[in-house]
Amino acid sequence: MATCRIEDVLAKAEKDESEKLKSITVHKDLDLEFDPGHLLAFDKNRIDSREFKGNNREDLLRSLARDNTQLLINELWKLPTERVKDVIVAKLPEPTTALPREKPPPKPKPPTKWEQFAKLKGIQKKKKTNLVWDEVHKEWRRRWGYKRAKDDTKEWLIEVPASADPKEDQFAKKNKAKKERVAKNEFNRLKNIARAQKIKVPGMGLAPTSRQSKSELAQAASVAKISTASVGKFQENLAKEKTPKNTGKRRKFQPVIGDFSGERQKQLDLLKLMGSKKPRLDVTKAVNKQMREEDMESSEKKKKGPGKKGRKGNMSGKGKGNVKGRPGGKGKVPKGKGRKPPMKQGRR
Repeated sequence: MATCRIEDVLAKAEKDESEKLKSITVHKDLDLEFDPGHLLAFDKNRIDSREFKGNNREDLLRSLARDNTQLLINELWKLPTERVKDVIVAKLPEPTTALPREKPPPKPKPPTKWEQFAKLKGIQKKKKTNLVWDEVHKEWRRRWGYKRAKDDTKEWLIEVPASADPKEDQFAKKNKAKKERVAKNEFNRLKNIARAQKIKVPGMGLAPTSRQSKSELAQAASVAKISTASVGKFQENLAKEKTPKNTGKRRKFQPVIGDFSGERQKQLDLLKLMGSKKPRLDVTKAVNKQMREEDMESSEKKKKGPGKKGRKGNMSGKGKGNVKGRPGGKGKVPKGKGRKPPMKQGRR
């Protein structure tokens, strides 16, 4: 047993050594097609089906992969090489094989309003460099963004124009103008996205419909009314304007300065209510609410019930002179009953 094991180990070692020392020349019936740009090699040689279906399938695939890799490396050594930091580097050519994508290619972005206008007028877009010369700092700086050239936001002194108010804050005015430009650019960007997706852009406080209803106009007016710094507190009502319904109650906050005695009493009452074992219940209010609900239910039942009838059956013949159910025949009233006595005339 020991002799057999030693022979197996020696045979395996000899096999591994022979695999390591294989020749770099590989013989193939058909030459491989190479694409060095993608490091690809296409082998069109036929594989023996008996060997592939046999027990040595793994050895066959390993040998096939080794030979094809050797041929690909031989092809790479034919390319022009250069030495970069004691390393030999081969210059790969442009790939020739079109590889499939994992995902579909992205759709081209629709042109913006300015791009459509530029195409219509034939305006050519000039590419600007990212760096420009800054005369103040005497160096090359970015055209846009942080630490850009000619950054007017870092100025500590601003000249007041002759037509401007001398007491006006020019720094605040410049910051306000910048915020307005940023907001305008963002608004235009959103409009371009909506136009590309064919979405109707709503107007100021109105829904994007062809014709607004009375309720929509009232809602737009209420929105415009409260869109002030005081939330419409000092805004006067229009002529024949009704108070909007279901606007909700505004919260009333305690003053942050001044006397805090009311706030202290409020907190004490809240703690007393939370610490009490018996819940505060307004019995009168609860009873009145229950009675109102019962009255509403009874009124709804009466509305859904049958029509009204008279005390003695159908009263459809009322007012036609025929009184049924009375003695004296049909439509006749007995003498002395139901008639007014004759008036007596006196002597003149």
